[in-house]
Amino acid sequence: MRTFGYSDFWFILDAAQWTILLSIIAFIGGGIVGLILALSRTSENKVARTLSTGFIRLFQGTPLLLQLFLVFFGAPVVGLDINPWVAAAVGLTLNSGAFLGEIWRGCIEAIPRGQWEAAEAVGLSYRHKMRDVVLPQAMKIAVPPTVGYLVQIVKGTSLAAIIGFTELTRAGQIINNATFEPMLVFSVVALIYFVLCWPLSLLAAHMERRMAVSLSR
Repeated sequence: MRTFGYSDFWFILDAAQWTILLSIIAFIGGGIVGLILALSRTSENKVARTLSTGFIRLFQGTPLLLQLFLVFFGAPVVGLDINPWVAAAVGLTLNSGAFLGEIWRGCIEAIPRGQWEAAEAVGLSYRHKMRDVVLPQAMKIAVPPTVGYLVQIVKGTSLAAIIGFTELTRAGQIINNATFEPMLVFSVVALIYFVLCWPLSLLAAHMERRMAVSLSR
């Protein structure tokens, strides 16, 4: 056993870069999945709506930790060699996609029906209606809740420690096992999470206030 030192602090701080990188991958990948789901949920195709609804309900209705377990331990069962990094990225991407898809679906459906009807009246196809009329307006509404959800993604990366991915929480566990100073070690970990998440929370709140002001005009 040894005392907590600067090298331990830098080890934890260095692991924060993997938390950030994993969050970025989950956000970008989840954004792609989420956009597909949002468009499917609001499409005129019944099969697409049913499949996308089932996907969202599955991932919103089960714990993220269980999803990470299924990806990490389930992949070898079907013959896929997967490491904790890939498993964490896939699990968080699918989970984020389900939540972002539902957030963006709500933003799309928040566009007044008059806008949809006007696009149909001038003969726009579904693709052009979404691209030129609906999505540009929905994107403005979607920015605040999307930034707010990014905070949840950052915090959700901590569960990747359970499958052996060395991010911020896992680094804290490693140092705690060596120093047996859990209050100090995990206080440092919590402080780093706070530094990562607090600015995003402030940004989301600021955007929501600006959106509320613009909508009231």
